[in-house]
Amino acid sequence: MKKFGLLVGLTATVSFGAHAQDNNTLKKIEERGYITVAHRESSIPFSYLADGKPVGIGVDVTNKIVDKIKAQLKKPNLEVKLQPVTSQNRIPLLRNGTIDIECGSTTNNSQRGEQVTFAVNYFYTGTRLLAKKSSNIKSFEDLKGKTIASTTGTTNVAVLRAYNQDKNLGMNVIFGKDHDDSLLLVESGRAVAFGMDDILLAGLIASSKAPAELEITGESLQVEPYACMVRKDDPEMKKLVDGVIIDLMKSGEFEKLYKKWFQSPIPPRGANLNFPMSKELQENLKKHSDKPAT
Repeated sequence: MKKFGLLVGLTATVSFGAHAQDNNTLKKIEERGYITVAHRESSIPFSYLADGKPVGIGVDVTNKIVDKIKAQLKKPNLEVKLQPVTSQNRIPLLRNGTIDIECGSTTNNSQRGEQVTFAVNYFYTGTRLLAKKSSNIKSFEDLKGKTIASTTGTTNVAVLRAYNQDKNLGMNVIFGKDHDDSLLLVESGRAVAFGMDDILLAGLIASSKAPAELEITGESLQVEPYACMVRKDDPEMKKLVDGVIIDLMKSGEFEKLYKKWFQSPIPPRGANLNFPMSKELQENLKKHSDKPAT
C-alpha cells in the first residue's frame, strides 16, 4: 500500500508538472519555433479583415507583443501563424493550445478569469443598441415584446437576458454567429435591434452598406473592459504582455494608436468612427489596471 501511495503521489506530481509546463507559452513558442496569434473577422476597429488581411488596434498591439517575444527569445525570424476566432471559440482555442494570445474585443470579467488570464485593460465599453432609424427604437424599453439580436458567445447575451427578465420586457433574443451575421438580422428585418458593445456597433455601422439608415441608441447597460487574453497560470507571459501594453501607454504610443483606429479614416472604406476616448480608458492609461468586470 505504501508503494502504491508513493506511485500515485509521483504520478500526480508528474501530471501537475506537465500541466504547469503546458501553460508556459514562451517555452512552447521557443521549442516549436512559431507563435499562433488569434484575430477576429468583424470586430471593427479591434480586429477585423480588410482586403483579406487582419487589421485593427488589437492587431497592432499583438504585433508589438510578437516583436517583444522575438527579442526576448532572440528569434528575429520567428514564424507567426494567424488563426481566425469567434466569440464562441476564442477561449477554448486558447485553453487547448491552438492559439497563444488573443487581443480583440474580449471582455475581461471574473467568470472568464477562471479560465484564462487577462492583461492590462485597453478599452472600456457598454451594451447599447444598433437599430434602423426608421424603427424609432430609442431605448431598451421600446423593445418590449420585440425580437432583438446579439452574437453567440458574448457577454452581452447574459446582460440582455438579465435585463429582459428584470424589466419583464418579453423580448425574443436571437443570435448571429458573428457580428456581421447579427447586423444582417437587423438589416433583413428579422430583428428590430442588435444589442452589443457600443464601439463594435459604431464599427459595423461605418462599414455597412447603408450607414445613414442605422444608428446607435439606448443608454449603456454597463461598463466592461476589454483586454488581451493569455493562458491561465502563465505569469511569465502575462508579465511580458502587460509590459508591452504599459510601455505603449507610458510612451504615448497607445494614444496614437487610438487616434489611428477610433478618430481617423480606417480601412477598407476610409470611414471615421469619431469615437472619443472614454474617461475610464483615460484613467487606465495611468493606472494600468487589469481589474475585471464583475
